[in-house]
Amino acid sequence: MINWKDNFSQQAAAYAQYRPQYPQTLYQLLQRIIKHHRLAWDCGTGNGQVATQLAIFFDKVIATDASTPQLAVAQSLPNLEYRLATAENSGLPSHSVDLITVAQAIHWFNIEAFYREVYRVARDEAIVAIWGYGLLTVSPVIDEIIRELYTNTLGQYWDPARKHLDDAYQNIPFPFQIIPTPRFKMQLLWSLPELIGYLNTWSSVQKFITANNSNPVTLIEPILQRMWDKHSISKPITWDLYLQVGRVFTA
Repeated sequence: MINWKDNFSQQAAAYAQYRPQYPQTLYQLLQRIIKHHRLAWDCGTGNGQVATQLAIFFDKVIATDASTPQLAVAQSLPNLEYRLATAENSGLPSHSVDLITVAQAIHWFNIEAFYREVYRVARDEAIVAIWGYGLLTVSPVIDEIIRELYTNTLGQYWDPARKHLDDAYQNIPFPFQIIPTPRFKMQLLWSLPELIGYLNTWSSVQKFITANNSNPVTLIEPILQRMWDKHSISKPITWDLYLQVGRVFTA
């Protein structure tokens, strides 16, 4: 029996379509600092976005998630295995993993129990990398509209764990030997429909819809359309990445 907080299964297909991709420079950094490339564990994999990238430079990747709908839309690769499991009980063999990644998910975990699992499955000197991202930026006018949606309209519908992202992951414990890293950003060129699609993947939007039988994103869409530059079909959308990387010593 898997007990967990399910905030994303309902919008799994949209999540796969509209969630931003992480920069290749992040994966290149991980590739450089990992001593061995035998087995990686991508925890809270969602639709497998990170796992498919790890599979390029790992012999094998095991990607776990507690959401069957999320795993159903994940991309398959020969050296990539998806498993239905929680972060705190992966089912992986002890001392078998060279890299553990968690992207945009650790704030949903029982963090203390997850770290116990990390120490159990990690090989000595394995790498742990956790990262997430907060509110996007587009332009001052559009940012103000989205922040109003985020803070006021949806404020009571965000899970309390979301505050970890508002705090840029600064208050998440990280009991590993810290490896200094550069700062990373994600930037994509998106049309307004793509931005709307992304906003609809927010867990708070789905909770608002359930509670009120109306979609708050639909309500602000006409305002965004008026503010969107008619001469610019696509705009650069930017997110700051909050990254922590460390080495696990188990011997």
